[in-house]
Amino acid sequence: MGQPRRGHPGTGRDGGGSGLPGDGPAGRGRHRRPGAGGGVLRRREPAQPRGRSAVLRHHQHLLRGDTEDPSVPDAEGDGEQAGTGFRRYGHSKDSRGDLPQIVIGLAVTREGIPVRVWCWPGNTNDQAVLPQVKDDLRAWRLGRVVTVVDRGFSSAANLDYLRRAGGHFIAGERMRAGTPHVEEVLARQGRYRQVRDNLRVKEVRLDSAPDLRWVLCHNPDEADRQAAQREAALARIRDELARIATARSRLATTKPTTAAAARRRDAELTAHTRAECALRDHPALGRWLRQTFSGRLVLDTAKIRAEARLDGKYLLVTSDPDLPAEDVALGYKNLLEAERGFRDLKSTLELRPVYHRLEPRIRAHVLLCWLALLLIRVAERRTGQTWPNLARELGRLHAVTLTGPTGTVTQTTELSTAQQGILRACGLTPPPRITALHPA
Repeated sequence: MGQPRRGHPGTGRDGGGSGLPGDGPAGRGRHRRPGAGGGVLRRREPAQPRGRSAVLRHHQHLLRGDTEDPSVPDAEGDGEQAGTGFRRYGHSKDSRGDLPQIVIGLAVTREGIPVRVWCWPGNTNDQAVLPQVKDDLRAWRLGRVVTVVDRGFSSAANLDYLRRAGGHFIAGERMRAGTPHVEEVLARQGRYRQVRDNLRVKEVRLDSAPDLRWVLCHNPDEADRQAAQREAALARIRDELARIATARSRLATTKPTTAAAARRRDAELTAHTRAECALRDHPALGRWLRQTFSGRLVLDTAKIRAEARLDGKYLLVTSDPDLPAEDVALGYKNLLEAERGFRDLKSTLELRPVYHRLEPRIRAHVLLCWLALLLIRVAERRTGQTWPNLARELGRLHAVTLTGPTGTVTQTTELSTAQQGILRACGLTPPPRITALHPA
C-alpha cells in the first residue's frame, strides 16, 4: 500500500490533487454548483505499501500498494464543512495544506491489477492504516502472504503486525538512518550476484537478528547517474567558492582612506557575504558544505565520501526464510505498479478534482474510478497493449445516424482488423452493424 513517494499488504494511499472530479471514472457527468470553490486531491507518498499478489510461488501471494490524499472542494449545498467529518486537513504532497483532503488506499497485484480500494479521512496517518488493510485482506484466504512495504511503513510495530499468523514482509530500510543493523550490513564484505543488467544483489545475515535477512541491491546505471549529478553539483560549488574567495581577496587588497572605511572593510571580510548565505541555504548545493570555525564555507569531504559509498544502492529486509534474494529485490521493485495505478487514476481517469462533500458520494466516486482502473488493467493484460493505444484504436469506432426520405438508420462503422483483435482478446461481442432502424 501507499507515496509513491509511501505498506499494507498490497495497498496504496493517495492524497494529492485538486478536488475530486465529477461522478464518473473518467470525470464525466460532474456537477458543480456555480461559484463553488475548487479543491485538490493530494497524493500521500510517504506511505506507499505494496503488499500481496499472486507471485513467486504457488500459494504465495504478494500485494503492493500506495496512498494518496485527494482534497475535496466545496461543491454541494449540503453536507459537512471543510475540515470536519470525512474531509479533513492533513499533510499534502502537493503543498496544498489549505485544502481538505481524503486518503485513498489501493491494493495492487504484482501484475498491476487493482484488487481493492479503501478511503479514510484526510488526516489519517499512513502508519495507522496498515493493521486495517491486513485484517481486511485476511478473509481472502490468500494462503502464504508476503507483504511488501516501503520505508514509510517499516516501523517496528508495523513489521511485527505483518508477521502475525505466519505472515512475512519485505521492507525498505533507511540507509542514512545510522542504525546499528544498517551500518553493520553496509560494512559487511561479499560479492554481488547479477540479477539483471541493471541490478545486483548481496544477501547479509546478522547474528544480532537471526530471524531477518538483509538484501543489499545495487544498480550500476543509477550509481553512475548519481555520481555524475554529485560531481556537477560539486563543480558548481567550487566555482562559486572560488568567486567568493576572489571577491574577498580583492576587498582585502583595497586601501581604505578613512578609519571608518577600514572598519567597514574589516567587518565585511569577517562577515558572511550574501553569496555565502545563499550558497549555504541552497536546497541542492548546501548539503555538500560545512562551515568552519572561522565562518568560511568548505566542501564537506566526509559527507561526499559517505554519499559516494551509497551510490545506486538500496537496502531491503525480509522475514521470509525461503525467498531467494533475487525474488526479494524484484518483488520490491514491483511496488512501481501501485504508483502507476495512482498516476492513471489521477490523470487518465481524472480522479481529482472531486466536487463532493458528503462521505457516501466521495466513496462512490472513488469506487467508480477504481472499477474503471480495474477494467483498464484487465484490457491491457489480455491484449498486451497499453491503454492509450487501446483507447485511441477503439475511439475510431463510431455509430453513424443516416436520415433520408425512407427513414432513419443508425449503424456502426466497419471494424478494422486491430479493433477486431482487441474485442476478441477481451472476450467481447462485436457491436451489430445496424443498431436502430426507423422507417418513414
